Amino acid sequence: MNNTILEARRYLDNAKELLSEKARKDEGYYQDTKYVKLAGHAAYTGVLVALDGILGKKGKGRKDVDWYKQQLSTLDKKILNSFIGAYDTLHLSMSYDGNPAAEVAKAGLDMAESIINWVEIRTATA
Repeated sequence: MNNTILEARRYLDNAKELLSEKARKDEGYYQDTKYVKLAGHAAYTGVLVALDGILGKKGKGRKDVDWYKQQLSTLDKKILNSFIGAYDTLHLSMSYDGNPAAEVAKAGLDMAESIINWVEIRTATA
């Protein structure tokens, strides 16, 4: 399980690096949305890697956001809300739309961090 958390954190670190080194923040906004999109995707992937470590495999077919929501709803409503927020912020707002607001990116990265921490604590006590 430790490798899963390390991998999830690596994705999150990559997202932070993309924003700090490539996206060029100026007066609270990133100037290059290409890197905002890449960072959002990397951070969201980190969330999914961490959750896969605790939720395991789905039977048939690909996992989708609804599958994650269903699984989390039976485990912890608070983390479900964090996941919905991370999905909306990291995947939709950043990855697809390239939202340049630095506050949006910070909120998304904070949500990703909290989900990864939750998985780490939950798997440490299991």
